Amino acid sequence: MSDSEQAPKKSLNPLSYVGSTLAAAFGVQSSKNRERDFQDGKAIHFIATGIIATVLFVGGMYLLVKLILDNAR
Repeated sequence: MSDSEQAPKKSLNPLSYVGSTLAAAFGVQSSKNRERDFQDGKAIHFIATGIIATVLFVGGMYLLVKLILDNAR
């Protein structure tokens, strides 16, 4: 099969990137989804999603601790 006859590469939707990133963060990513991510996904999208998820997690923890400490006084 020549290059022009190959099927076009599928692209993942944004929800797939978020779901895969969260599943990988918790260590519950299925091998089927991992293979799909490596075949159809772009590394930069997973990196950006991971950075955004980390910033949101740290910010959420900061706000939660601040709320708890402010109410403890």
